[in-house]
Amino acid sequence: MLTLLEQLDKGTQWRLTGGIHPPQMKHLSNSSPIGRLPLASEFLLPVPQVGDSAVLEVKVGDRVLKGQALTRGLSAMYLAVHAPTSGIIRAIEQRPSNHPSALPVLTCVLEADGQDQAIDFDQQDIAALSREQILGRIRQAGIAGLGGAMFPAHIKLNPASEIELLLINGVECEPYISADDRLMREHAREILDGIEIVHGLLNPKRVIIAIEDNKPEAIQAMQQALDSCHLPKGSIRITVIPTKYPSGGEKQLIQIITGQEVPSGAIPAQLGIVVHNVGTAFAIREAVCLGKPLIERVVTVTGGNIPKPGNYWVPLGTPIAHILEQSGFTASGQDTVIIGGPMMGYTLPLIKVPLLKGSNCVLVPSASEISPPAEEKACIRCGECAQVCPASLLPQQLYWHSKAEEYDKASAYNLRDCIECGCCSYVCPSDIPLVEYYRIAKAAIKHSHEEKQLAEQAKQRFDARLKRLEAEKLAREAKAKAAADKRRAAMGSGEKDAVAEAMARIKAKKAAEASVAATTNPIEKAADTADSAVIQPKADKRKSDVAAAIARAKAKKAAAQGTVPTKEVVDATTDNAAEGTTSGSDKKAQIAAAIARAKAKKAAAASGQTETDTGKTQDPQARATQATADDNGGEQTQANEASQAVSNDSKQARIAAAVAKAKAKKAAASKSTPAADVEGGAAQGAEVNQVASQAAKQTAGDDSKQARIAAAVAKAKAKKAAASKSAPATDVEGGAAQGAEVKQVASQAAKQAAGDDSKQARIAAAVAKAKAKKAAAASEQPQDNGAANTPVSAESRPPSESTTATEPTFAESTPPNDSKQARIARAVAKAKQKAKEKALSAQEKD
Repeated sequence: MLTLLEQLDKGTQWRLTGGIHPPQMKHLSNSSPIGRLPLASEFLLPVPQVGDSAVLEVKVGDRVLKGQALTRGLSAMYLAVHAPTSGIIRAIEQRPSNHPSALPVLTCVLEADGQDQAIDFDQQDIAALSREQILGRIRQAGIAGLGGAMFPAHIKLNPASEIELLLINGVECEPYISADDRLMREHAREILDGIEIVHGLLNPKRVIIAIEDNKPEAIQAMQQALDSCHLPKGSIRITVIPTKYPSGGEKQLIQIITGQEVPSGAIPAQLGIVVHNVGTAFAIREAVCLGKPLIERVVTVTGGNIPKPGNYWVPLGTPIAHILEQSGFTASGQDTVIIGGPMMGYTLPLIKVPLLKGSNCVLVPSASEISPPAEEKACIRCGECAQVCPASLLPQQLYWHSKAEEYDKASAYNLRDCIECGCCSYVCPSDIPLVEYYRIAKAAIKHSHEEKQLAEQAKQRFDARLKRLEAEKLAREAKAKAAADKRRAAMGSGEKDAVAEAMARIKAKKAAEASVAATTNPIEKAADTADSAVIQPKADKRKSDVAAAIARAKAKKAAAQGTVPTKEVVDATTDNAAEGTTSGSDKKAQIAAAIARAKAKKAAAASGQTETDTGKTQDPQARATQATADDNGGEQTQANEASQAVSNDSKQARIAAAVAKAKAKKAAASKSTPAADVEGGAAQGAEVNQVASQAAKQTAGDDSKQARIAAAVAKAKAKKAAASKSAPATDVEGGAAQGAEVKQVASQAAKQAAGDDSKQARIAAAVAKAKAKKAAAASEQPQDNGAANTPVSAESRPPSESTTATEPTFAESTPPNDSKQARIARAVAKAKQKAKEKALSAQEKD
């Protein structure tokens, strides 16, 4: 059995599966040499790979030269884009693409300057270049397959497997296209030079140039050039194959030459075969030897509506409208413009699109050459499409699934192996555009595949992120653990455990506090209780104030009953007032106040009996005098207390005012009776003290408004008690003293009002002042004996009672002040002094 190489040397060929014989129309364009068209004024250069595998090297306003690169590649599939002529980049924007959909694509708009000035092309001797340098120059030139697929040439020239056969495709099976035919006729020597370069890169065992038998001139020209080829004899030969469409397809040509079929989803390189077009070989020679990038190509402009059909060198990016215009075509609005041949080409929706690297033909057929689109009819299942399919597919099944959008089932029938040759559509009696259905299905499958790839990439990125976060977490935990181990090691090496020491100190402190609490006396416990109340931040201040007021009231009651010395009561009351003044502001002051209260209670319990017995043995007049003195001293102390409370907050001031009013009531009750009735006066004073204590409690526990109401009620009760229990006419001295005391209470209330900033406090002071004036007026009325109206001069007063020059009066000692409170105080002082003088005068007359 002959080997593949032996069969190739013998010239054995295999029959193509399927295929058709459409009418040949090459004579319209292949009879004249390749010409050149005038340059267009504007070139459209698509750069679709920018952003994916390339970046722009120019910007709007830049001037570029012919052959200058406009992009720079980043991936292996990158195809460079070059300027076809010199000019200015006027815009970089989205323009319609050379595609059946005419979807916009990023495009550089080059305005030609007409000079066609080119860069200096780097010409090199091929013998001085290495394999990598040759591949680099091909890649930088942006050479792609010029047969129509536009696959990057540098990838095909660097296969991963060993290549046995290099096929040069000169078949050009499309009925109207003759670009390769004219290129082989006129540039056979350059094509062979390109084949030698490819041979040096691939080192194949055989090189075969395949040409259809309908191109005799091209076959002759290539054979003449082959005689002077530098390749070894027998390693390269020309094979003429019969004319049949689509024998120019890559897989179909391999089947005809070798009898092998490329498996589904595979490429020819896996069989050790590489296929290149004759136009690609010519472009490789231009790039490697002359340093000229792919900026132009031969294009067949033909069709019944083209006045001057032929083949032309056209710069890439030239608008199709310019090509048709230079060929003598006049657009009528109903013409069909096809890019490519009539079998595999596609119709353009508009002609203001650029010429691409794979655009080898511009066809404008007449009405006699191409029939108008016929109405699609139902499939009759004739099977003609399956018989002519060169890929041995089932076009009918592909049609059903593509029309129903069952793309997965269409893929199962190897839709991707369809070469879109159009044979099935050509023979279909129902005029079904089968190829159009296949193209739509392929685009949908491609889009779905891209979405799956993107989703998979996103999933991979997400998984990578989770792994990174987990690794970072483990690293942090390891770092924290290492730091903790380091601290423990340092503590165990000699440093003391600070936490353990702190806990030990806390336990020792608690034990000491417990032992001290077990041995303290009741008074110290009370102090500790007060201290605890101060320490606790959430203690209720109002309860403390109420307790202080109750303690002061109880002390006053004890003093009224005579069970506790007056001096101790005054001290305890003063301490309580100080406590009320500084409650909540000074911890030490509150503790001292609590201790003072405890001492007062203890002293009252110890000396109650002694004071009672002593009081009983005294003379009633003396006891009355002593009680009066004690009361006066208590009143003075309470006045001092009220004066001190003025500097405190308004609530404590009101409590002090209530205590002062209660004492005034007690004094009025005790001095309205005869001196002998001291017992009853004491009891009455106790009742007044009880009323004052209740008023103080109520005032301390109530809000500011209720406290002021209670104070007013207490003052009214005191006035009523003084009026109902006034002394007989003969007791002028007691009435005078009572008036003086009432005035003193009013003075203290005025002082208290002066220290209060609220409007209600000033009103209360004015009321107290009015009451004082009314009491003074009542005391000035004539008594039953008429002695009260006798005036007493200052000279007749006892020396101890007269006012001396060294002893200033209250009015004189008051500094001049323009405020309302100062004027009230001076008025009260004057009334008090006047009442005192009248009382002394009445006493002297008596």
